[in-house]
Amino acid sequence: MTLFTELAVATAMVAFTVALHLGGLAFLLSMLRRHRIRTGDAGALVRDGIGILLAAFGLFLLHAAEIWGYALLYVMLGALSDFESALYFSTSTYATIGYGDVVLPPGWRVLGAIEGANGVILLGWSTAFFVAIVSRIRLLERELEVLR
Repeated sequence: MTLFTELAVATAMVAFTVALHLGGLAFLLSMLRRHRIRTGDAGALVRDGIGILLAAFGLFLLHAAEIWGYALLYVMLGALSDFESALYFSTSTYATIGYGDVVLPPGWRVLGAIEGANGVILLGWSTAFFVAIVSRIRLLERELEVLR
C-alpha cells in the first residue's frame, strides 16, 4: 500500500465522518427545537431534561456510528482480521486512549493516526454543541424567571 493511497482513504473517511457529524448535529438540533421551553409551562423542567438526554444519547450514537465506520473500513481493507478487534482498535483510537495492544500493520498506521485526530475534532465539536444546548436551556430558564 502506498502512502498516497493511505492518505486518499483517510481523506475520504474524514470527509465522510465530518459530513455524517454535520448531518447528525443538524438532525439533533431539529429534534431539540421540538422540545423548546414554553413560557409558563409547568412541564418545562421535564422537557429540558428530555432535551438534554436526547442530545447526550444522540451524540453518543453519532460517535458510535463514526467509530463503527472506521472499524468496518479496517476489516474491509484487511488491516485487521476480525470486527471485534477492529471495533476495539477504532474505539480506543478515536477516543485517543490508544492502549497499543492492537495495532495496524505497516501501510495503514497513518490511517489510524488520522482517525485519532479526526476523533479529537469530532468529540470537541460535540462537546461545544452539548455545552451550547445546555447553556441555551439555562438562559431560557433565567428568562422565564424574570418574566414570572
